[in-house]
Order: sequence, then structure tokens, then C-alpha cells
Amino acid sequence: MGNSSKDDSANSADASPGDVPSSDSRIYSAGEKVLAYHGPRIYEAKVQKAEIRKNEWKYFVHYLGWNKNWDEWVGESRLMKNTDENIEKQHALDKKQGVDKNVRSGRSAQAKAKSSTEAKVDKEEIKNNVSKGKKRKNDSGVEGSGNAEKLIKIQIPAPLKKQLVDDWEFVNQQDKLVKLPRSPTVEEILSKYLEYKSKKDGVATDSTREVLKGIRLYFDKALPMMLLYKKERKQCSEAVGDNASPSTIYGAEHLLRLFVKLPELLSYVNIEDETLNRLQLKLLDFLKFLQKNQSTFFLSSYGVKVSDGKGKGKDQ
Repeated sequence: MGNSSKDDSANSADASPGDVPSSDSRIYSAGEKVLAYHGPRIYEAKVQKAEIRKNEWKYFVHYLGWNKNWDEWVGESRLMKNTDENIEKQHALDKKQGVDKNVRSGRSAQAKAKSSTEAKVDKEEIKNNVSKGKKRKNDSGVEGSGNAEKLIKIQIPAPLKKQLVDDWEFVNQQDKLVKLPRSPTVEEILSKYLEYKSKKDGVATDSTREVLKGIRLYFDKALPMMLLYKKERKQCSEAVGDNASPSTIYGAEHLLRLFVKLPELLSYVNIEDETLNRLQLKLLDFLKFLQKNQSTFFLSSYGVKVSDGKGKGKDQ
């Protein structure tokens, strides 16, 4: 799934203690197949259970065809009945975003890990989202064909999944962009992590330095090709000069997007299983560092309207 989990519990803060909904006010039932918004798309899902939380109904859903790690609690605003009319809405949204029809129902990272079909779907998804796909592959330094059996699993913490969804909504629904240059930048965040590891472990290992170097390299190459939404491309062309690196201009918001794409990118690299496992642990540790510093590294709101160009003007 492109982007990640969204907890709607915050939306219920205005409900008064006395407004507890009755059991017959529930719209969806356990076992019911529904359509669910997740980030920019609509997916087929199944309601596992329903509970009243903070004075409103919440539904625990499983996205059909997806790994159970994506199961989550959502509010009624995220769900739709599985009707022909709503299915048409789903198809229209997919068509608008250029999504392959095979991606709609999702793919299970475990059940299909050894299937070549998954690699093909992933490649098609990237081609649909990125112009000049072949150039992207060469510029990113990846060679050969993706190996579905080598797909690394990167478990993004729930708070960062919500960050990804909020990020999508700011840009695509509210027409707001991150003001550039960001502070801290990706380069500065990587340096802060290196400093953090040095203090925690007494020394920063060469392998940690290599991983951070790799993250920066992938970010600089991938950002203009596959980490930007359409509405951000003009801003990028204006903000990133010929001799500038995106990692010295962009911040945590776009860095987090890279971790959604890394499994696909790394599938093109020939890495031994033991090395791959160590890399996975290091990437997870870095994500935990981002989560720990989420309030410092990430913006709580975006202040630049799309029409404002690269965002050196007045904040909204």
C-alpha cells in the first residue's frame, strides 16, 4: 500500500460524554465486506469487529489481499458500502491516479513473497507513478530485474504511517506544500542519527555510516523521479538547482516517503540474506529514531499553497 495507516480517533474529541451511540446506530457489521479509504486510494476490506470508542463507532478492518500488518481501526468516514455505485467510485479514482487494476485489492507481503506477479505489479505501479521509468532505474543505480524473494520488509511505526497519510492529504486534498528549504534537512537528520548512535553505542560503526550514506544516495536519486506528487514537481524544479542535492533542501516528510519505496528499490540489488537482515534491522532502528523525534523533525501542517511556487513567500 503506497502510503500508510490513519487513526481516526482524534476526530472524536468533540463528542460529549453523554452522546454515546446506541448499538443499533452501527452502520457496518463484523464480517461485512466494505470499501475503505487508505491514503489516496480505495481498497476492498472486511470488517473484523466494531466497537464504540470515544463515543463513536470504530471498525477494525482487514484489507483484502494485504498482509495483516495493515489491519487497523477506522472511523465511519473512511468506509463505504460495497455497492456497484461505490465500486465505480473506486475504479474512477484508480483511473485518475493511473493505478493498475491488479493493485486495487492489494497484495500480501507474506502470501505472495515468492510470486513473480508481485514484482510485476510493483514495477507497473512505479511506472504509472513515475515518468521515464527506465531513466529512474538507471539514475537510482539499480540494475537487473527485481527479485520478489528478496523483498525486504520495512515495518513503518503506526505514528509514521499516520504521518504519511496526513502528508498525502496536505498536498493532494488541501493543495499545500512543505516550505523549502526544510529544517532540519535530510542531510542534517542523518547526521543527527549518526551522533545519536555514537552516544548510545559509544561508537558509530562503519556499517551504520554506509547505511546512512546509502539512504542519502537513494534519496537524492529517487526524489525527483518517484518521491514527489504531481503538485510538487514545479516547486522541486525551482528549489533544487543544478548543483544542489535534494537531501540538503528537503526534510523528514519526503525522507519518510523513501521508506515506502525502499523494498522495491533494494529488490534490484544483489544482497546476501544475512546482510539483508542486518540492513533491515538498521532501517527499522532509523525509523524508530524518526518516530522518537517526530514532533521535531516533521511539520504539523504545511503552509505553502500550491500556487505559491517553491514556498519562499509568506506562510499561510
